[in-house]
Amino acid sequence: MSDLALTSLADSETRRALQLDALSAILPMERRDQLAKILTDDDVATLRHLAKEGMGENSLRALASDLAYLEAWAIAATAAPLPWPAPEALALKFVAQHLWDPAQRESDPGHGMPEVIATALRLDGHLRVAGPHAPSTVKRRLAHWSTLHRWKGLMGPFAAPSLRTAVRLAVRASARPRRRKSQRAVTRDILDRLLATCRSDRLTDTRDLALLLIAFGSGGRRRSEIARLRVEQLSEEAPVPLDPDDPDSTRLPCLAISLGKTKTAQADDAARVLIVGPPVEALRDWLERAAISKGAVFRAIDRWEGLSDRALTPQAVNLILKRRCAEAGLDPLAFSAHGLRSGYLTEAARNGVPLPAAMQQSQHRSVQQAASYYNDAERQLSKAARLAL
Repeated sequence: MSDLALTSLADSETRRALQLDALSAILPMERRDQLAKILTDDDVATLRHLAKEGMGENSLRALASDLAYLEAWAIAATAAPLPWPAPEALALKFVAQHLWDPAQRESDPGHGMPEVIATALRLDGHLRVAGPHAPSTVKRRLAHWSTLHRWKGLMGPFAAPSLRTAVRLAVRASARPRRRKSQRAVTRDILDRLLATCRSDRLTDTRDLALLLIAFGSGGRRRSEIARLRVEQLSEEAPVPLDPDDPDSTRLPCLAISLGKTKTAQADDAARVLIVGPPVEALRDWLERAAISKGAVFRAIDRWEGLSDRALTPQAVNLILKRRCAEAGLDPLAFSAHGLRSGYLTEAARNGVPLPAAMQQSQHRSVQQAASYYNDAERQLSKAARLAL
């Protein structure tokens, strides 16, 4: 490649990097330069358009990541960027190279993703699995590929019967069991162990105590919802009785959280959840000690207990939970922030809370997803698994 071509390429990457700066609150900035090298000018323009149109942060972040992977795979597999619209043959090739049968691969080395393509993707940090991809990952990337076609006003091949059949058969052949986002749920007993590590007078402990209690008590909020929680979303409610059946019982403090736009709700849905008792007290203590009266609720704290003006990132919320797990003598690899969400529903099932009431607090829209935690809890408590005792 000539010096002029190299200069032009560098200038294009710099321009895209500067344009991606406008998305710094959504896209992880440590990946900005890598994204600028992979994404095309049209890709960056599409992402900026989607952000302007109000696509949720998590959705846009996942879409950008999947678009970068698709571009990297297309270059490795075809020596050219993604074509728009994508031909049906390219989508079928994507499925064949990502969902395959490990047993068939042993007798047919040409089955699945060619090693030269896998090596190229691995060297650039795009490929991390040694075997076939998870079906959910492949389906998500296909869905995002289809979404990008629609936003560009193009017809893609994603409704083609041949592609749907290929995905269905490939998923069956891959036989990869579905894994939960958190290997273990943060149920009440686990939560109590984590809270016990937050009992000093350090500002970090005050923050983490409030964060864990709010995340769990508000229905198992997603880490992104906790990270972007703002004081302006909080509103005081009248104290409520400790025993709902006894209006004369001890009164507990109560706050409401206006969730705004979430993964399953738009901003105009006016979704609200209530927090009662210890989570409210922990939150008030944190806000008072940190002198926070507006803006982000949960913020970074440096080693000298200096408080940042910027909100925690969703990744930081996850790391806080894992660090507390380690301090509590638990395996951090077995838990993630999503364990607070699954743990809330598991605990609700154990305590006989009706599923609709638990879903109202957790804001699950899928009865099937929420009920899966109830089913797991019921199996653990049932006599069916204890007949051999």
